[in-house]
Amino acid sequence: MRAARLIKMLLLLQSRPSMTAGDLARELEVSERTIARDVLSLSEAGVPVYSDRGRAGGYRLLGGYRTRLTGLGRSEAETLFLSGMPSALRELGLADAASAARLKVSAALLPELREAASGAAQRFHLDAPAWYRSPETPAELPALAEAVWDDRPIRARYLRKDREVERELEPYGLVLKAGVWYLAACARREGPAATARGGAGAAEASGAGAGMPGGAGMPGPPGGAGGGPPEASGPPKGAGSAPPDSAGSPDSPAPPVPPFRIYRVDRFTAVTAAEDGHFVRDPGFDLPAFWAERAAQFARSLLRAEVVLRLTEGGIRRLPYVTEPAAAREAVADAQGPEADGRWTLTLAVENAEVAYAQLLGLGPECEVLAPEPLRARFTAAARRMAERYGG
Repeated sequence: MRAARLIKMLLLLQSRPSMTAGDLARELEVSERTIARDVLSLSEAGVPVYSDRGRAGGYRLLGGYRTRLTGLGRSEAETLFLSGMPSALRELGLADAASAARLKVSAALLPELREAASGAAQRFHLDAPAWYRSPETPAELPALAEAVWDDRPIRARYLRKDREVERELEPYGLVLKAGVWYLAACARREGPAATARGGAGAAEASGAGAGMPGGAGMPGPPGGAGGGPPEASGPPKGAGSAPPDSAGSPDSPAPPVPPFRIYRVDRFTAVTAAEDGHFVRDPGFDLPAFWAERAAQFARSLLRAEVVLRLTEGGIRRLPYVTEPAAAREAVADAQGPEADGRWTLTLAVENAEVAYAQLLGLGPECEVLAPEPLRARFTAAARRMAERYGG
């Protein structure tokens, strides 16, 4: 336990210019007194750790000191090789770079740990595409990936419903969801601060105020839900305003954060990256948080109707498997009952009556639809036809 903590402390100090005792204590989840003892242990072991006093002080390593990867244990080495996504790296055009990195890590490991790569690969495999879908690499994915890595604005053509539109975008990140690639991007900003030219220090960009039309569709959840996510009409949750232009007055107001949107990569028909510079990323943009928020908004936006059900215990257990899981959990949490016959009454959010009919048929006799009346009538007719088929 302590040995692992000392290694983690050493790696933290190696990755940053300096860290205070408080910072290290938070990272390692121990007290500052424990940090002081651990630093002393590292020094006694020959690690050049120095402490600087004062408000700007902290712990730091002697410049140039690096630890070696031979300190990796078997489980750590196996986890490292397990963390890759071969199919995703191949689609992004990074397979060769990933292979070279794995070889370098293997060469740095102790001999008895070098079989970790093959051992992990033979025990765990990630198959990202959804069932019944042939994985296809979007033609423009490598170009988008390169632009994302280099922070280069792009000019792109994009299929939007029944027409093709042209957009100038700042590509912030790529997301792989159930075998489908999505791009998070905002409209390209204009002005002297928008792009860093020729490697000089860039001023922070000013954001475009208006939302950009032309969003993308997401595949809906099983059971008939479909369509596209609502377009982002503002900054993502957690994104702050960018700092003022470094060449301007310190008291000038910060420019607004541009609105971000989600695009399906397979709908891009042409992508050309700018050759004259890079855009300046909004430091408050958090790709995982942005994606989680947009995905949740998309799922909620599909559920525009409600049905009232009476379910058995078996029906309650199976409800999340035939309808939207989050909606099912909310409905069950607010369910009323049990009644004398052991059934529960609840209100479930659904996309529409047609989707609800297809989904709830899967519950069979464990479910009784109480409302709306037209949907109950459909289930009544279906029950009669089912009884006739089986000679009832």
